[in-house]
Amino acid sequence: MPEGQKEILVRYLQTAREALLWKLEDASDYDVRRPLTPTGTNLLGLVKHLAYVELGYFVSSFGRELPVPSPFDDEDAEHNEDMWATPEESREGVIGLYHLAWEEAARTFDALGIDSEGRVPWWPVERNRVTLGLLLVHVVAETNRHAGHADIVRETIDGAAGLRDGVTNLPGDDYDWAGHVARVEEAAQRFR
Repeated sequence: MPEGQKEILVRYLQTAREALLWKLEDASDYDVRRPLTPTGTNLLGLVKHLAYVELGYFVSSFGRELPVPSPFDDEDAEHNEDMWATPEESREGVIGLYHLAWEEAARTFDALGIDSEGRVPWWPVERNRVTLGLLLVHVVAETNRHAGHADIVRETIDGAAGLRDGVTNLPGDDYDWAGHVARVEEAAQRFR
């Protein structure tokens, strides 16, 4: 039987999930936690954020109770509480939370059709009625967006780059990256 739309979207979501987690491999605990942008973007925070994104969209939005407390439920929570790991949160714990979100999402995917309706309580009332299909597209896009952030953050840490494990999508080891960067810089300099 050919793959349906829901199955295709779930497959794309899983590919993006795995690409994101791959960015943590072989990086130190410090490197996965340290902020590398002016807004504090860090690898482990991206994973934590996406765990809560999936729990919110694929569990709460379909009337199920979350299996863990959400930082968004605490009125005193910092605005970006879900974007970084506290010293008490281990790498394994954050990755475990993400895997828990995958399991909870899979329960929703197994139980509901692509046209099943839900409600995103934090969206404006005029557009908070949604389908599972719409939320799958939304979360695939968000996960890929954050996987792209992770690509840049990881490359900044140690130069590790590539699409996902086993698929680098980059030229071979003998490619002249310094020469490439110099050409790009030279072209940019013409617009100073």
